[in-house]
Parts: sequence; C-alpha cells; structure tokens
Amino acid sequence: MTPVRQELPARASGKARKSAKRSERGKGRDAKAGTKVAQVRLQPDEVANLEMVVRHLNLGSTSEALREGLRLLVREAAEEQAAEEIRAFYNGEPAPRPAGVIPATEAELKAADDAQW
Repeated sequence: MTPVRQELPARASGKARKSAKRSERGKGRDAKAGTKVAQVRLQPDEVANLEMVVRHLNLGSTSEALREGLRLLVREAAEEQAAEEIRAFYNGEPAPRPAGVIPATEAELKAADDAQW
C-alpha cells in the first residue's frame, strides 16, 4: 500500500512547508515506511535466471522475485529447525509410528524415489 502524502495546513508559512518537505525527504530513501534497501551482486547467469523467473511466474518486479525467494528460504530454515528439534526430542532415535503403521520396505522407498510426477 502506498503511503498517502499529507499536506501541511494551508496557513503554514512557506518556510515551514519547505522545512517539512526536507524532513520528509530525510526520513529515508525507501518508498514505504519500514522498508530497507538491500544491495546484492549477481553473476550474469544469476541475472538471467532471475529475469526468467520474473517473466515465467508473472511477477511484478525483480524485488518481488527476490522477496519470494527469501520467503522460501525462511520457510526452509524453519522446517530445518523443526526437524532438528524433533531429532533432539527423540535423542537420535527414530520417531515412533502411529499404531498399525508398518515401516516401508527398501523396494517401496526405491519405487517412491523413482516415481515421476
């Protein structure tokens, strides 16, 4: 959502208006309050991949693509942390299976690995 610029009351002096505009500019160069600009150096192949992703996923901008990538990294990190907590809880032992569930055989695991979607 784009912030709405609020004008000073009409009776404010010209000097007060100029001062307000300067302080508005001094709040930061970011378009939205609370945002931060982050620079990243990309290799040519990474730029090409990023541009392809923006086109194919119909994203609005490079920034949107990078934010989506960051969301995926945050999700992956959270899943990793949860897995570590589960391993720590069970102290290296396999987590118990629900009643009546038997472990998969090696053949079933291989078949699942080889399956294509």
